[in-house]
Amino acid sequence: MLKQIKWLWDNMDRRYHARHIAAICICVISCVLLLVNPALSQRLIDDVIMAQNPEPLLGILVLMLAAKLGREGMRYLMVIWLEKDAQNVVYNLRSGLFEKLQYNDMRYFDDHRTGDLMTRMSADLDWCRHFLAFIDYRIVDSVCTFLFACVYLFLVNWKLTLMMLLITPMLLLISKVFSKHIRPRFVFMRERLSDMNTAAQENIAGNRVVKAFAREDYEKERFDEKSKAFMDAHLRINKLWLCFFPIIELLANGMMLVTVFLGGVFIINGELTPGELTIFTGLSWAMSNPMRELGNLLNDLQRFSTSAAKVMELHYGRPSITDSDEAVEHGRMKGKIEFKDVSYNVDGKPILKDVSFTVQPGQTVAVMGPTGSGKTTLIQLMARFYDVSGGEILVDDCDVRQWKLQQLRGGIGTATQDVFLFSDTVEGNVAFGNQALTLDEVKDFSRRAAAAEFIDHLPEGYDTIIGERGVGLSGGQRQRIALARAMAVKPSILVMDDTTSAVDSETEQYIQAQLRQLPFDCTKFIIAQRISSMREADLILVLQDGRITERGTHRELLEKRGYYWQTYCLQYGIPMEEAV
Repeated sequence: MLKQIKWLWDNMDRRYHARHIAAICICVISCVLLLVNPALSQRLIDDVIMAQNPEPLLGILVLMLAAKLGREGMRYLMVIWLEKDAQNVVYNLRSGLFEKLQYNDMRYFDDHRTGDLMTRMSADLDWCRHFLAFIDYRIVDSVCTFLFACVYLFLVNWKLTLMMLLITPMLLLISKVFSKHIRPRFVFMRERLSDMNTAAQENIAGNRVVKAFAREDYEKERFDEKSKAFMDAHLRINKLWLCFFPIIELLANGMMLVTVFLGGVFIINGELTPGELTIFTGLSWAMSNPMRELGNLLNDLQRFSTSAAKVMELHYGRPSITDSDEAVEHGRMKGKIEFKDVSYNVDGKPILKDVSFTVQPGQTVAVMGPTGSGKTTLIQLMARFYDVSGGEILVDDCDVRQWKLQQLRGGIGTATQDVFLFSDTVEGNVAFGNQALTLDEVKDFSRRAAAAEFIDHLPEGYDTIIGERGVGLSGGQRQRIALARAMAVKPSILVMDDTTSAVDSETEQYIQAQLRQLPFDCTKFIIAQRISSMREADLILVLQDGRITERGTHRELLEKRGYYWQTYCLQYGIPMEEAV
């Protein structure tokens, strides 16, 4: 836990360190002021009431009021400072974690659920804030209050103080047992919270699929199951706490009983004055209340520890794909692509096997093959979303692992079949990769992607806000905006992964014509199932089971009478025995 506290401290701006320490010091001083009123109460009883001397009364009352107001004012300032410091740390951490997520590789997101990551960015971070704003000063407050009260009471009457302290060892033993059993339960509860958030996130993101299949009742039951698991985990913690809390209360109240009973005996024996007994009764809560707080503090500390561990895991995580130490700066990418005996495995399962081909700058290469043959993986390896398991991929005769990631990916414009559009204007989505675009350029690239016509009919045109993930647009419209976005970065390599799968044949022909007339030079990488999308390509690759089984031009592949020829016949309704 000390490691986690140090981590929080290191993530606080240095200019706030002194203020945070000052706030803790104020907490200590306020604990000292806590002793003033019991001491003045002793004088009030012994020197005023018992002595029947009203002269010091006004001065004592004024001092008691001043001590109370001073303590509350100092604690108000302390809480304000601590909350500001806690918010500063959470702001720094949240910004840092978001940056981490931006630069984490795709494998990380494959292995971690969105709901779990959102829990770390919200609930877990809030417990880090709670520690700095509340838990740490409550610990200092409880410890200092107990110690100062013990020292002061020891000076008043050490015998009675020792008898009151006999209860403390039992409390420490019980606390140790409680702490041992509570941590694994908090870890379990944290996982159930993550499961519940993941279920909610998936349902909200996929709500149209749920409605399309009329699975609302099933999803409700599924979420209820996750929610109940979280509730049960929470209840198990509360049950454990309820077993511990009555013992704490019993011991704390036992301390009060010891004070009253033995204090009365000491007064009878002349070892204690009525005023001094008032000090003991006034400060007995200062010794017993930290005991009551102990359970809550242990509870909160375990929750903080569990949450901080999850946040630290994300904070200290390092992406597996980063810029190599040997990475060099390049000029504008020319667009030459070369795969040399490339293989790629996932958990020991081969996805690509010995893939080799070369594409010259400005050429168009098309890839087709059955689902799961590894077509999209080619793109992901070329942009270094993943690293090859064997062989190498060269861009402009340089291994992609020797390119700086920003420069490599900045030279590749990608439009995929599974389109993600942001909750932004149409213009903002098209210009997402190139913020320097003018509105005229946005319109030009939209026209080339056959998107201008339907955009002009939107309520606000290019200023129309697109709903989350492109809600309100058809699949073909989303694909065309995504293609315009890919072209707008003026890439050296333009990748189109089934980009025109949801558009009609006439629109597809228009897009193909526009791609041949782009105002910049680029190599085109097309993944498609339609023969019409690839028949003009300079090189067509057929990928089956992770291997290239056919390669050549449209005419050459028809002559081979393999997978490409069979697909051609099926799509154009030509009996295979009649196909040329």
